[in-house]
Amino acid sequence: MADPQRPATPLLDRVHFPSDLKGLSDRELRQLADELRAETISAVSVTGGHLGAGLGVVELTVALHAVFDTPRDKLIWDVGHQCYPHKILTGRRDRIRTLRTEGGLSGFTKRSESPYDPFGAAHSSTSISAALGFACAAGLGGDAGDAIAVIGDGSMSAGMAFEAMNNAGALKKRLFVVLNDNEMSIAPPVGALSAYLSRLYAEAPVQDLKEVAKGLVSLLPAPLQEGAKRARDMLKGMAVGGTLFEALGFTYVGPIDGHDLDQLLPILRMLKARATGPVLIHVLTKKGKGYAPAENSPDRGHARAKFDVVTGEQKKTPSNAPSYTRVFAESLIDEAARDDKIVAVTAAMPDGTGLDLFGARFPRRLFDVGIAEQHAVTFSAGLAAGGMKPFCAIYSTFLQRGYDQVVHDVAIQRLPVRFAIDRAGLVGADGATHAGSFDVAFLSNLPGMVVMAAADEAELRHMVATAVAWDEGPIALRYPRGEGAGVEMPDRGAVLEIGRGRVMREGGRVALLSFGTRLSEVLKAAEALAARGLAPTVVDARFAKPLDRDLILRLAREHEALITVEEGAVGGFGSHVAQLLADEGVFDRGLKFRSMVLPDIFIDQASPEAMYRIAGMDAAQIAAKVLEVLGIATASRRA
Repeated sequence: MADPQRPATPLLDRVHFPSDLKGLSDRELRQLADELRAETISAVSVTGGHLGAGLGVVELTVALHAVFDTPRDKLIWDVGHQCYPHKILTGRRDRIRTLRTEGGLSGFTKRSESPYDPFGAAHSSTSISAALGFACAAGLGGDAGDAIAVIGDGSMSAGMAFEAMNNAGALKKRLFVVLNDNEMSIAPPVGALSAYLSRLYAEAPVQDLKEVAKGLVSLLPAPLQEGAKRARDMLKGMAVGGTLFEALGFTYVGPIDGHDLDQLLPILRMLKARATGPVLIHVLTKKGKGYAPAENSPDRGHARAKFDVVTGEQKKTPSNAPSYTRVFAESLIDEAARDDKIVAVTAAMPDGTGLDLFGARFPRRLFDVGIAEQHAVTFSAGLAAGGMKPFCAIYSTFLQRGYDQVVHDVAIQRLPVRFAIDRAGLVGADGATHAGSFDVAFLSNLPGMVVMAAADEAELRHMVATAVAWDEGPIALRYPRGEGAGVEMPDRGAVLEIGRGRVMREGGRVALLSFGTRLSEVLKAAEALAARGLAPTVVDARFAKPLDRDLILRLAREHEALITVEEGAVGGFGSHVAQLLADEGVFDRGLKFRSMVLPDIFIDQASPEAMYRIAGMDAAQIAAKVLEVLGIATASRRA
């Protein structure tokens, strides 16, 4: 019996791989696109995920797979959240309702998942570099086939995309770059490039006139053709057209309607047959196309929880506590109301970082620089050098892209940039690519850097206030995705003493030293151990840099064992504690020391609870580690 919740897709049911598209007529491809859109909506309603981006490229996905020969031809999606329709057409439809779940399909392209995903892309602006690498590899005897990069207009705001285009234009390799221009990445696009693309769209009739003029030249008598050609070139310059891309060595085609297969198919077929060098195909699409609740949403259905297909209403669990992101935003607004030097910087993520709320209150003091984390960091450094108090709010996993700037432009110059690091730790459905695993390690090793981690939402409010008050150099505060712990909130954040932790409970034999929001699990573990007659000391470190030397050395003196717990990879907080203990000769006196960190693997998507269980860092596993270190056998082991 047919599932009444699923749309009828008779043509899509016959398509198992892109090769099945080769025998379809153009009329059938148009029907296939309609069915593919319905299937995408149905699937994401069950799983949640990135809806709008995929709906915007349905026709483009069908056209590319119909014209090119994937997986021999390498199709690279940038950013990968556009790829849900692509996954349906490439042998993964039977698993599409496992998107972003434990053991299921990734929400992005992933090389280990399918040969049709030649390059993983969960961060933006990498596709042209990768496609050029494939093109050069093919010319040197590597894998054959064309390389096609599909890059969003928001992703084109990053310098890396233009570095790649500059290199591609110089190498003159055959390469296809499809600029998916939907006038929106996650937030509305910003910057001069966005304005330039908008002008190209507005000047479409001039582009058509230019092509007509080009065709007429060949009909003129030979003596007149050269003069007409000069006139056509002058018109081309006056109309702006694709001159920016042509100056980089690309043949520019467009703009064309990305939802019109009658335009897409013949243009792609012609280019596949005739292109000899790099080509940029400027395609206009609409994010959320074909699904009214997405089209009418401010973010065009960018990220969705499970939802009702008919109404578009999302099935979100009611919140019991404010999110860390909202607490950060409200705390910053509160501080900024009293200090007009406070400004905020985001790299195309005002909603995700909570800075949309800040911008609504202080529009002149919010700077969205686009998908350009390197620029965001150095721009913040310039603001700090100019006497402002910049909060540079970037997800942990995205801050990695600006690390050189953190070192050279901020840390070496001891500029007081405040780094607000959202999505610290494991993040759930977005998986390894978005996990904030490394920031503690890569920031704590920088001289003069202060690194804080909030154990709960009240601590986050205090840390925002602390960052405002700190002018001696750079300072970072990290906090996770999701809801807070439900603790009582202070009316205003208090300025913490730099490098001082807090003792949560005094005990004996073993001390548990927590950094970040694992503190709640550490306290649960301590309760379980107390029930067995073993009551540990529990400390919230608050700071990974500088360490609370006096407190840590006291814990080492007064306890048989010391265990650190953190939501980060090896090389972070626990490593700095171990270095301190080694330097002070503590290990010479027999202290038992362990450091609980994220394992040396990339953990695939699952619920955050499942991911931390895989990482060995839930309350039961923390308690088990204490018993193991103290040599106390558990009941299961005795059995």
